[in-house]
Amino acid sequence: MTHDLVAALHPLLTAEAFAEAHAGGGEPGDLEQAVWLRLLERLESDGPPPDPHGWLRKAVRAEARRTRRTTRRERPYGTDPADDLRPGPEHHVLTAARYRALRDAVRRLPGRCPRLIEALLSPKDLTYREIAGELGISQGSLGPERSRCLGCLRRLLTPEVAACEARG
Repeated sequence: MTHDLVAALHPLLTAEAFAEAHAGGGEPGDLEQAVWLRLLERLESDGPPPDPHGWLRKAVRAEARRTRRTTRRERPYGTDPADDLRPGPEHHVLTAARYRALRDAVRRLPGRCPRLIEALLSPKDLTYREIAGELGISQGSLGPERSRCLGCLRRLLTPEVAACEARG
């Protein structure tokens, strides 16, 4: 019985929803779904309507009016309600991925560059004197060594950065 009723009403509902939805600023598919839901609720509580086609037309118009009222009352936010000041989970994930890529590239550096860059990235915020002492090199050679290591790191990271940017 229900399947026959749905099959019989489907073309009429599609046409009625298409005719009413755009005037109310809604989508025909949304209006159809709302009317199907109303029909299912009706079938469960009162059984099938005596005049299904007439009931369907009234239901479509009632749902279209409800949509228009709702649309008139809804106002867009003046600004995005999301708090842009605090980083979201996406920011944390992307930051962690960049950090891992940097650490992986540092480990691939030649000679004593990995130790030097790790010392420069250390959360202890070591001075040049402390880093030179830790690496066993003179403080005066630390600057040129750092420049050479950063150049190597830049060359290692360039293909990864370019690949990420190309993907969009």
